[in-house]
Amino acid sequence: MNTNYQPTHPYDGNPYQNGAEQQAPYGDYRHYNADDNNSLPKNDGYNDHTNYRDFTGNRVTMEEAENYLMEKAVGAPLIANATSLCIISPALLVVLGGLSENIGFRISEGLAAALGCTVLFGLVAVAVFMFITGGIRMSHASRFEKMVFEMDDNVVAMLLNRSRDYEMTFARGLAVGVVLCIMSVVPLVVLAALGAPDWVCAAAVALLLVLVAIGVNMIIRVAIVKSSFDALLQEGEYTREEKHVKERMDAVSGLYWCVITAVYLGWSFWSGHWGTTWIIWPVAALAHGVISGIIRLFVGGSRC
Repeated sequence: MNTNYQPTHPYDGNPYQNGAEQQAPYGDYRHYNADDNNSLPKNDGYNDHTNYRDFTGNRVTMEEAENYLMEKAVGAPLIANATSLCIISPALLVVLGGLSENIGFRISEGLAAALGCTVLFGLVAVAVFMFITGGIRMSHASRFEKMVFEMDDNVVAMLLNRSRDYEMTFARGLAVGVVLCIMSVVPLVVLAALGAPDWVCAAAVALLLVLVAIGVNMIIRVAIVKSSFDALLQEGEYTREEKHVKERMDAVSGLYWCVITAVYLGWSFWSGHWGTTWIIWPVAALAHGVISGIIRLFVGGSRC
C-alpha cells in the first residue's frame, strides 16, 4: 500500500481522535490513539472477526475502498429512481381507466388504454435503461462482495468511522421509507369506506403508487450505501462465511431452478391443470430455503 497517501475526504485518516475509546470492529474494546497505529485492531486474516483462517492475499487499498464507496454512492440514486419509475408506471393507466368510466370526463376506454399503456411502457423502458447502465457502472466493483480480502488498519479505521456516521442517515431513510409504504394505503381505504366514486378511488390508487415509489426510493438509496460499508468491512451478509455459502449456493441454485421449471412445465402440459400446478413455486421456494440452510450448516461447520 502507498504509505504516502493523503486522505482527501473529511472522514479519511484515523477517526479516533484525542484517544477516545471506541468499540473495536471485532467485538472487543481497545483504547485507540490517533498517534499510535498499533492501537488499531488488526485485520490480518487471523482475528476473531471470523472463525477460520483463510487469508487469500487479496488486499484492498485506501484508493480502492474510496472508489468502491464512490461508485456505490453514485449508482444508488440511479437504481432507486429506476425502481420508482417501474412502480409508478401504471399510475396514469389506472387514473385514465377510472375517468373513462365516468361519462362526465368524455374519455373513451380505448383512448385511456392507449395513453396509459404508452406511458407505462415508456417509463418501464427508461427504467430498464437506467438499470442496465447502473448495473454496468457498479458491476466491476462487485468483486468486493464475493471475494475474501484483507485491509490495512488505516483503511479499516476510515470505514468504521464513516459507517458509524452514516448509521443515523440509514436509520432515518429506512424508517421514513417504511412509514410511507405503510401509510400509502390509508387514502384508498378511507375513500372506499366513504363510498367515493370509482374515478376518485382510481386516483387514490395512483397516489398509493406514488407514495410507495417515494418510500422504496428512499429505502434503496440508503440500503445500497449501507451495504457498501458492510461489503468492505465484511459484515452482515458479506461475512466470509456467507461468501463461502453463497459460492456453494450459486452452483446449486442454477441447477435447482432449472429442474423446478422443467418439472412445472412437464406436469402442467401433461395434466393440463395450469390453475393448480402453480403450487410448485411456493413449495420450491420453501425447499430452496431448507437447502440453503443445510448448505450453510455444512459449509460453516467445515470451516470452523
